[in-house]
Parts: sequence; C-alpha cells; structure tokens
Amino acid sequence: MMIVRLSGLVDDVGLDGVMLDVQGVGYQIQVSTRTRAALPAKGEAASLLTEMQIREDHWGLFGFIDRAERDWFRTLTTVQGVGGRVALAILSVLSPEQLTRAILAQDKVSLARADGVGPKLAARLVTELKDKAAAHGLAAGPAPVGTAMSLPPVAADLSGPAEDAISALVNLGYRRPDALGAVATAQRKLGDGVGVTDLIRAGLKEIAS
Repeated sequence: MMIVRLSGLVDDVGLDGVMLDVQGVGYQIQVSTRTRAALPAKGEAASLLTEMQIREDHWGLFGFIDRAERDWFRTLTTVQGVGGRVALAILSVLSPEQLTRAILAQDKVSLARADGVGPKLAARLVTELKDKAAAHGLAAGPAPVGTAMSLPPVAADLSGPAEDAISALVNLGYRRPDALGAVATAQRKLGDGVGVTDLIRAGLKEIAS
C-alpha cells in the first residue's frame, strides 16, 4: 500500500521535516525548505502529496506542497546517485520552474548549490534530464498560501525577445527544448536588454557548441 497524500494537523516542524498528526497517528515526513516554508503554523490543518521510498534498511516518506515539486522529485530520483535526500536538497535551492530552466540551460553551477551535488553529479543531471525537463514545462502556478520564497532566478525571463528567438530557432528546425536551453544560456551570458537578432545568433552558437 502506497501513501500518496496525507491531510492532518501540523504537530511539529523541524530541520529534518514535519510531523503531521493524522487522526491521532503521527507521520514523520521529510520535506524541502520550500514546502516547509509553505506549511501553516503548529496545530493548523495541512495537506501534503507524499512519496514513499522503501528499502531493506530504511523506509522514507517525503512530502510536497504541490504536484510540480512531487513530479520533479520523481524525475530526479531516476538519476543514479540521486536518492530522496539529495532530490529534496535540490528542490530546496531551486523551485520546480527554476529547476526546469537550469536543466534546459545546462546550468550545472546552480544545481551544484545543493548539498550532495558535486560537479560530476550536476553534469549527469543536466545530461540525463534535458529531454525530461521539457515535459515539466515552465509555466509556474501561483505560489501556495503562506509560501515565503526568496530564491534567485536561475535564468533571465524567457518572454518578449527571448520567446521570439526561441520561436525562430524552432522554425529553423531545432527542437523546442534545445532552442529554449540555447536561448536561456545566451540571454544569461549577454544580459538583459539584448535584441532578438543577437539572441538568435548566440542561440545558434550555443546549439552548435
């Protein structure tokens, strides 16, 4: 039997996770700092999507404030060397949308900010998850009530000239995930205010590199 959602009262919130009181039964759930920040005060009702990891020597229960975080957790743990704790560490420094941008832009530096992620693992993540990242999309929904987010953006805003540049590269026959990653990298290097033509040229160089 898999536990996929738990709703109850917040009993305790600590560095190692949250204890949720579900009709008198306490569940210890490991969460990211993002989910922890979105939880209500002790004694108030909360609901978390959950994922169980069952091993011979350990049972782990992980909780998520929204589906985007839960889905990225599942994707991250398909990579060799990424267990539940490392996946939560990544989701603690990068929101789901930021993580999508980092993967598509091949931004290993941002991934390496997470505890337990060294240069080799960061490189493996951007290589193995590039195609899967596109399936997660970039449109972030509204932040959950009570969320206190202070994470810096991983890449510049991919709208306006950037979106036009992405469309142009797609029209030239490149796959959208490749075009998006190339333009994101180009815009990060060139800075804000760069025009469509320069972004297209730089994006083509990124794809060719």
